[in-house]
Amino acid sequence: MKATNLPPSNSWPLTSHKEWRPLYFFNLYRTTLSGLFLVLVFWGVAPRALGQVDIVLFRNTALFYFAFSIFSSFTIHRQRPEFDTQIVMQVMADVVAISLLMHASGGINSGFGMLLLVAVAGGSILATSRITLLFAAMASLTLLSQQLYVGIGGHLPVGNYTQAGILGALCFAVAHVARRLAVRVRASEALAARREQDLAKLAQLNEHIIRRMQSGILAVGPGGRVRLLNESAHRLLALSGGAEGTALQALCPRLAVLLEQWRGGDGWNSHLFHAGGMAVQVMASFASLGDRGEAGVLVFLEDATMITRRAQQLKLASLGRLTASIAHEIRNPLGAVSHAEQLLREAPGLVDADQRLIEIIRDNCQRMNAIIEDVLGLSRQQPTAIETLALEAWLQEFCDEVVANHGVGKEKIAVDIKLGVGEIRFDPSQLRQVVWNLVENGLRHGGTEASIAISVFPLAETGRLCLEVGDNGPGIPEADGEQIFEPFFTTESSGTGLGLFIARELCIANQAALDHIPEPQGCRFRITFSDPRRREVPLV
Repeated sequence: MKATNLPPSNSWPLTSHKEWRPLYFFNLYRTTLSGLFLVLVFWGVAPRALGQVDIVLFRNTALFYFAFSIFSSFTIHRQRPEFDTQIVMQVMADVVAISLLMHASGGINSGFGMLLLVAVAGGSILATSRITLLFAAMASLTLLSQQLYVGIGGHLPVGNYTQAGILGALCFAVAHVARRLAVRVRASEALAARREQDLAKLAQLNEHIIRRMQSGILAVGPGGRVRLLNESAHRLLALSGGAEGTALQALCPRLAVLLEQWRGGDGWNSHLFHAGGMAVQVMASFASLGDRGEAGVLVFLEDATMITRRAQQLKLASLGRLTASIAHEIRNPLGAVSHAEQLLREAPGLVDADQRLIEIIRDNCQRMNAIIEDVLGLSRQQPTAIETLALEAWLQEFCDEVVANHGVGKEKIAVDIKLGVGEIRFDPSQLRQVVWNLVENGLRHGGTEASIAISVFPLAETGRLCLEVGDNGPGIPEADGEQIFEPFFTTESSGTGLGLFIARELCIANQAALDHIPEPQGCRFRITFSDPRRREVPLV
């Protein structure tokens, strides 16, 4: 980050309450000093040197000095008048009051000259301009004038002029040194303030990046409590409330178990698990911030959909090479069998039993050809072109198309869209293929009284949109629930068993999930779409 230039040596703007604090403490010293003089004088316990020449002047000056310090405390609190003006007024009052106290106590020999040095040093440190020389000049002139006045009266020996001159020179030296030190301190403070601002901005930037990352990030302390949790981790773990400061065991017991296994050296660095009862798998990776047993741990969470998608691409590539061989090795013999069946059907003198055998050959040739076409279609899938779709508008067009192509009434297709449904990211043609397959299955299995219910809603745990397709058919037997997405599994003699398998593969390719939701009656499938803010790089 770009830092501003250092302030010039003769300027240091003081505007905040923090920068008025040194003046407050300087005035507190003044109040304490003047109050001490008042107490000593009025209680009659003052040393003989205090006020030995003129006790009345000493008492009145101490009283004025104390009153002025009280008044200054109010002006400092209100920050009126401005800072430099108050410095000049207070240092001038210090010089005058201390000079009068010195005069009332016997002049230079009283030792009050050290208090003058303190006043000049304090004013030089606090002042923001070269007025510090004025403070030293005032103190020196006051000392010399006082010595001259007392010397003319014959009360002090002439030798005290030298002592007054040395003390005046010390005032200039103290003012200069204090000024130089103050400039350096202020420059260091300004630099530290800028560094603090830069670090604060950098911390905010880091926090913003972490919280907006598509990967989930958790920082778990040595005690097992979550110290940091970004938005992606919040969604992936299906958390509904605040999590920072909560024990990981309470948020996600399974993840806590995996973390303990990893800390003990009994587990792998990466694990797949389901969080919050979600169908989507999450991959967790662990990175220690120190020793595994003592330091905190960073937990990286990734939606395993992308990993599954990459594996699917590899699987489809292998399947494409396999189906090319199948097409070459099976299609030609199959074509020959089909052609022979057609010639045999035209042969004269066939009995009914022969005709039945010919029909069996034809039906099985057609079924084998359909299987080959479906497998080739799966291997020839075009690269996924994910787009941002307004789901409500897309669904309306889809329902109109179903009504037009299947000849069913609009009352047979019920659509329920919750308020606030937004956009999804999916390949439009592949989404049509998936939903069309689900609707067509429902209409086929429902018979003449078939009806379809389509609903769209966000998941309460993660906010992801879901599209459910249900029908009033006989449903799927519980024993077959785990196999319906496997290739070539079918309960119909005329089916190929690839419809639901292809539908799920297309959902995975679009970073979504397709699941069967068990129902006591009918059948229901759910498509869980990915977070629309994710922008994955297309696989090639």
